[in-house]
Amino acid sequence: MIWIEFIVSAGLVVIAAVKLAEYGDIIAIRTGLGRAFIGVILMASATSLPEFLTAINSIRLGIPDLSGGNIFGANMYNMLLLAFISIIGWRERALRVVVRRHGLTGGGAILMILLATFFVYVNLDIKIGWVGVDSLLLIAAYLVLVRLLRTSTTISDEERQESDEGLPTLKNALLWFSGAALVLVLVMPWLVRVANDIADLTGLGEGFVGVALLAFVSTMPELVATIAAVRMKVYDLAIGNLFGSNMFNMFALGLVDFLFTKGRFIGSISPEFVLVGFLGLIMNTMALIGNQSIIRRRALSFLELDAAVLILTFILGMILIYQRGLGI
Repeated sequence: MIWIEFIVSAGLVVIAAVKLAEYGDIIAIRTGLGRAFIGVILMASATSLPEFLTAINSIRLGIPDLSGGNIFGANMYNMLLLAFISIIGWRERALRVVVRRHGLTGGGAILMILLATFFVYVNLDIKIGWVGVDSLLLIAAYLVLVRLLRTSTTISDEERQESDEGLPTLKNALLWFSGAALVLVLVMPWLVRVANDIADLTGLGEGFVGVALLAFVSTMPELVATIAAVRMKVYDLAIGNLFGSNMFNMFALGLVDFLFTKGRFIGSISPEFVLVGFLGLIMNTMALIGNQSIIRRRALSFLELDAAVLILTFILGMILIYQRGLGI
């Protein structure tokens, strides 16, 4: 029965995430805002909602530290997915197609992760009411970045030339997109619970492997939406979604503080997770450098050089996290 639950819940997540990519692309065309901006804001917010809800649930269960580790770990997984874009779109050299288009987005993700990691490390015990100043600064930084992205994001010539003939109306696209996001909100907690039960049933529930597998399951919406966007050849939407998800994850840390009444939420995250934060920061920086560089050589016929470095960094980072006894 538990395996049937897993198949059904995972199937619903896959369908919902694919629809997010499809209707996110239509919204980008209909609004004229561009795939990069829609990926960063709309897609990223929708696919990152499960992590946000997990953080809220961790407060209810009295284990806020766990959600902090999962959210920081999701930043690493998202950059690993960026490397997978290179593999899936190897014929078109997907990462090279969007070169120099995501500088502000990548920089924004780096800033948000840097701020969040810094706040966990210094433990800034200053509050306004019951909310930490560090959380308020994260929220303010995200809103400023959204404003900058809205005014600074450029639309590619290919997008300008695309016709919206035959596409669903903007209203219908927004309704379908919202419906798909709602499915994720409702189904992801179910999927995570079932995955947790399977991990316990198979003996993987304890320790690093079980926690890492659950963290991977929680990033399924980003994974599926990214694969769908790449297969649709809308690479700006895919890459914007991943950088944007990392921005939103740090924004979520600030939002959750409003629901946390036992002190500061960021202050409740163990300083040990600074390591996970810095690994995510390093991978985001590498991804940004790769996006801003003209790299003609490949590591393998199907793998870009910068993607190979991201995969290697992820593996080494996971080994280091394992040696330190952390779960993400």
